[in-house]
Formats: sequence, structure tokens, C-alpha cells
Amino acid sequence: MEQLIKEVSHPLETDTDLDVLLSEIGEARFVLLGEASHGTHEYYTWRMHISKRLIREKNFSMIAVEGDWPDCYRLNRYIKGYENSGESAKDILKAFNRWPTWMWANWEIVALAEWLREYNSGRSSGKIGFYGLDVYSLWESMDAIFAYLEEKDPGALQVVQEAMDCFEPFNVKEGFSYAERSYGIPSSCEKEVEDLLVNIRNRMPWFDKDPEGAFSAEQNALVAVNAEKYYQTMLKGGEFTWNIRDRHMFDTVNRLMKFHGPDAKIIIWEHNTHIGDARATDMKQTGLINIGQLLKEEHHKEGVYRIGFGSYEGNVMAGRNWGAPMKRMRMPRARQGSWEHLLHGAGAHDKLLFSRDLKHLVSPVGHRAIGVVYDPDYEYGNYVPSIIPERYEAFIHLDKTEALHPLLIEPDSLQMPETYPWGI
Repeated sequence: MEQLIKEVSHPLETDTDLDVLLSEIGEARFVLLGEASHGTHEYYTWRMHISKRLIREKNFSMIAVEGDWPDCYRLNRYIKGYENSGESAKDILKAFNRWPTWMWANWEIVALAEWLREYNSGRSSGKIGFYGLDVYSLWESMDAIFAYLEEKDPGALQVVQEAMDCFEPFNVKEGFSYAERSYGIPSSCEKEVEDLLVNIRNRMPWFDKDPEGAFSAEQNALVAVNAEKYYQTMLKGGEFTWNIRDRHMFDTVNRLMKFHGPDAKIIIWEHNTHIGDARATDMKQTGLINIGQLLKEEHHKEGVYRIGFGSYEGNVMAGRNWGAPMKRMRMPRARQGSWEHLLHGAGAHDKLLFSRDLKHLVSPVGHRAIGVVYDPDYEYGNYVPSIIPERYEAFIHLDKTEALHPLLIEPDSLQMPETYPWGI
């Protein structure tokens, strides 16, 4: 097995080593870039290199990430140079205050955002966008709708206020608390957020000449509907909330592609558990789906190319439990017999592999997945049984990786890390 991996793998050291990957991607309209953790520096920087080349060489239209719509839309406005959109990417990203803040409030994304802004400054039209696909931002999305309508259409504020008033008795500003406090109560705010969505859609033809602003208001209303549904069902257990979340992200991708027109192309940054085909893992047995599966099923004729990422050992940014302070943690060597262990055994260096060369791997193998909550001393359950060539079209193995660099509050921490590669 290790000998075969040696024969079919491609070295990955510099940006030019991506040439073969760009050739394999071809004319695909959907390129999904994964990660095996939410806190690894090299996953962000290699996805950045791939994304830059897709934008420059293959005319991709946007990057969409596993982040909240309202936060990411503010960054989208900045990188497109909209009026009153902010002075720097750093200032905007410091306002990303939903835990885990380090996922997007980090120096790696500052570098990407500033590059996108500079790239867009030379374009009169077709500016590259940056959007959030996730479903968690219930209150933030309603606040964003209120602020937009207060300026553009004050007559529509009543329906927004009714939705906000519905949540007020729960005395919360966080979805998990809403789920806990509303559990077992017959009434919910489902009708109010659905009425909000209908009202926004009915008024869209009369909004101002900023079509993206109107689109954003509608998207925030959709987030409110699906977030309320997500939080209402999360305490019931089972897989339903996972599917609500990934279907929302899938639908958001489709909306973005339709909004940007028939020539649109999209780059998606999400965890491997979202972008790798769920049908090639044990997720299938429990009825779980994900965005990688849904896009492949619906858009395979347009080209869907999914790239998984993984590493053998190093350090990672994570929290010991949900809401805990971020911490740079040791990531131990991958366990014996895992996919990452096999790749390391085939040579302790970074490499790129294509699934077309791995068709013989028809049995599931453990594939490491680290979330925002992590304990390196209890890592056994962090391996997802996966048929690798069916889960991705390509895989990037980074043998030893480091934790990413968060934007911390302390002033002495607000310095660009010296470890940034290639002067990015």
C-alpha cells in the first residue's frame, strides 16, 4: 500500500506544484476545499493558494465558507470596496465574536481578505465575493435585517420587530439557550420568522438599486427560518439537525450561483466532514447527508471537485469544550493503520494524490477529523471510516502542521506571525 502511494503521489512544496491539480480541476464550476480541523495554519494557506489560482486562472466568482452570513457579508462588502465598508480586514474580522472566533478571526484570513480587496480594486465589474454558508446566526441575521430595512424601507420594520419580540420572552441571544428554554413549550417562533421571509421577498422589487443588499436581506431571513428550525430540533437528538444545517448550506450555494449568473463558479471552504461525500463514510448508515454529497448529486454534469486535507502530527487551535478558551494543542501522530498513518509511511513529506489513482482502495480506512472541541488525550473517536477515492476527487497530505494564528484581544498579540509562508 505504501509503495503504491509513493508511486502515485505528487510532491507538494511550492505554488507551482499545484499545476497538476489545476489541470485536473478543469472546467468544474464547484471546487470544495476541505480541512481536517478548524485550527490548522497550513489548511488555510494551501486553500488560499488554490483559491487565488482558481480566481486568476479559471475565473471563479466567489469563496463561500463555513461561517455566518452576516459576519461574512461585512467582509464581502469590504473586499469589494463598498462605501463605508471598513478601514481594514483586521478590524472587520475582530468583530467575528461567535465562538469559535479563531475560525475566521485569524491572520490567515486577514491576508486572504486584503489580497481579495486588492484584486477587486482592479476590476470594474465581476468582483470576487466572500460569503458565509452556515445557519447559526439567528439573532445576528435578524439584527442585520432590521438595520438594512431601517435605512432602506422603514415601513417593513414591523414584521422584523414581531419576530424579535417573539424571541424576547426567552431572554436569550444565543441559539443553544433558545433551544433549551423553548424545549417542551408548545409555542415557538416558527411562524414569525416565516412571515419575515415572506415579507422580505414581497418587498424585494421595491428595494434600492443595491441588488446584493436585497439578496443579503433575503438570505438573512432564510437563515432566521432555518436557524429557528435547527435550534428547535437540536434537543430531540438524532441526525436531523446535521441535515438541516447541510441542506441550508447547499441551498445557499445554489442561491449564490443563481444570483451570480450562468457563468458563476464557486470555491467552498468547509471541514472534510461537510465537503467529503457522506456516502463514502459511516454517515450514510445513520441517514446523514452533507453538502459534498448533495452538490455531487445535483451538479455532477457541471463539475464538482472535492479536495480533502489531512496531516500526520503537529499542533492545532481548539477548545477543550464548547465555549472554552482557545488553546494551542498538541496533535499526536496519527494512529496506526489510519489514512494519515499510511500517507506518512509513504514518505514524511507533503503530497498530493488523485482518487483516480486510488481506485483499489475499496475498504474503509480511519480518517482523522478534529473539530473545534478537541482533547488530544482521547483521540480514538476522531477517525471517520472512509472509502477515500469515493469521498474526494483529490487529497492533500501535510505531514506536520502548526496551529493557525488567531486575532487576539491583547494589543501585543496583534502582529502578523513571522511564520507566514511566501510573504503572504
